Amino acid sequence: MPPPTPASVAAVTAAELPALQRRTTAVLVVSQILGGLGVPIGITLAPVLATEISGTEAVSGLAPTASVVGTALLSVPLASLMTSRGRRPGLVLAYLIGALGAALVVVAALTDNFPLLLVGMAGFGAASSANLQARFAAADLAAPDRRARSISTVVWATTIGAVLGPNIAAPAGRVFADTSIPLTAAPFLWAAVIFLLTGVLVAVLLRPDPLLTARALAPREEQSAASRSLRAGLAAVKASPRARLALVTVAVSHTTMVSIMTMTPVHLGHHGAGLELVGLVISGHIAGMYAFSPVMGWLSDRLGRLSVIGLAAGLLSLAAFLAGTSGGSHGQTAAGLFVLGLGWSAGLVSGSALLTDSVPQPARAAVQGLSDLTMNSAAAVGGAAAGLIVAQAGYGWLNAAGALLLLPMAALALFTGRTSPKEAALAVKG
Repeated sequence: MPPPTPASVAAVTAAELPALQRRTTAVLVVSQILGGLGVPIGITLAPVLATEISGTEAVSGLAPTASVVGTALLSVPLASLMTSRGRRPGLVLAYLIGALGAALVVVAALTDNFPLLLVGMAGFGAASSANLQARFAAADLAAPDRRARSISTVVWATTIGAVLGPNIAAPAGRVFADTSIPLTAAPFLWAAVIFLLTGVLVAVLLRPDPLLTARALAPREEQSAASRSLRAGLAAVKASPRARLALVTVAVSHTTMVSIMTMTPVHLGHHGAGLELVGLVISGHIAGMYAFSPVMGWLSDRLGRLSVIGLAAGLLSLAAFLAGTSGGSHGQTAAGLFVLGLGWSAGLVSGSALLTDSVPQPARAAVQGLSDLTMNSAAAVGGAAAGLIVAQAGYGWLNAAGALLLLPMAALALFTGRTSPKEAALAVKG
């Protein structure tokens, strides 16, 4: 079956675009809520399940790390599929792989198979990749001056699932109390069902495909297959200083957030915090990440992407200072984690919008996949290094290292300056 072409996509007039964008955003919002219900189950229970299967806490961090690695490795193949076939098949496949990964996790728990657990968690990471790619799908048909707000709306929708997901894990596990499935593995069955439902929702309702529709509206000279390849995407990033800044912003913001957030529960535990307090601090952090993303989108559209990238650098630096100097003050640690979430939100929304602005429409899907690969690969390395830094030097030095990561981002933002005439024309046209 040949790949879809612009001619095979139903014609959409300029008057119909706003309604189609609203419908597309609504479908993506619902998919984010559902996907958000499933993904936090893995984040919450994977380390516990790894300890139960392996019999030691020493390898408990490998399970969530496998999920991050899976998210990173699947980013480019999924982006390649979206480039050739559209957003819908790519998102559907990602959720199906996530469902299969969740099922493998349950099998691993039943058979006490630790390697299979890691394979399952890597597949589980595909659902995270789908949730990340959905933000770009929201931007496909958005007007340039509303692109960041469209991205932020989809990011915001994750709040609902991210808050509810960990709270449904225990009730979901108790449903299988009379079976041979361990209580810590049973919620993964629910996650598998949730991912399947999300895939069906996207397959049925995300029509017409936003990426293919946007491509059909592009000038004819931009519709060749060569202009949509990964090589064309790399060339587009190489040719655009603003695209390089966007890639660095998203990767650095995510790596700084993951590195500090991962070790904060350990830091709090060393200063006498119980599980309930740790949960409250992480909940506040998640609220900072997602709940205020519409504000970051509005600021990015009104003040400009570079201004909000500067805000992200400032917020992340403040967060590192607050958390790194908190000592035994649980309130200051909580404040630092909340600000850390805000900084991540500012960096992700503004960086994603700037990336979409700065490359030609045909190359966007490939470049966006490259962005998610870079972001998650860097975060996986940062998360692994965070434990070593805390073990050798302490939590304060981890935050100092996180702050140092922000220097390249701040320097690039400072020297990128105002939009060049060529890239300004691209943003208006795209």
